Amino acid sequence: MLKEIREELKEKTNKEKAEVLQRFFKTKKGEYGEGDVFLGITVPELRKIAKKNKNIGIMETLQFLRSKVHEERFIALLILIDKFSEKNEKIFNLYLKNLKWVNSWDLVDISAYRIIGEYLFDKEKTVIYNLAFSENLWEKRVAIMSTLYFIRKNHFKDTINIAEILVYDNHDLIQKAVGWMLREIGKRDIREEEKFLDKYYKKMPRTMLRYAIEKFPKDKRKYYLGKY
Repeated sequence: MLKEIREELKEKTNKEKAEVLQRFFKTKKGEYGEGDVFLGITVPELRKIAKKNKNIGIMETLQFLRSKVHEERFIALLILIDKFSEKNEKIFNLYLKNLKWVNSWDLVDISAYRIIGEYLFDKEKTVIYNLAFSENLWEKRVAIMSTLYFIRKNHFKDTINIAEILVYDNHDLIQKAVGWMLREIGKRDIREEEKFLDKYYKKMPRTMLRYAIEKFPKDKRKYYLGKY
């Protein structure tokens, strides 16, 4: 089965787009995506391939997840998300054990809330707090992005707590993720978001602040930025 999927990916490879993606995802030496390999295949195409092959076995899926090719890891995560509805505890544990392969912001963002967030919603959440204190960029992003599921259920406490852990993080991919999740809270409860901002806006990274207040009225954005 994997051989057939790889043959299809090979047919859809676009070298020019792959070069663009290599730059966009910072794959040069010393950059956050160092060494990642792209085929240049669009997300809609990847979703079609994943849907068509959603019944492949878990071990085959994990082989894809451990691939050096970005698109193969993307497909593997889409398949794991599909399998999660039937075997949620098993998929949750496999996902955690293989987090080293969830090593790009798009891979984190499509999967963390759909697997970790959904599984932990009504359970003890020590896992994501431990990830938030990690030295690993992607584990920290998994921690905050997992809480998107909670936010969509109007549960904001854990997002706020993890945002406080990460509020002074110096990586822009964490700053953007935290700001984004604060903005998502604000869509549902603006007072909750403003309570956090009033406490931290003078010291939090500007990128984080800008993401958090992106949907605010102009005057309110000026207030927070002007006092920065």
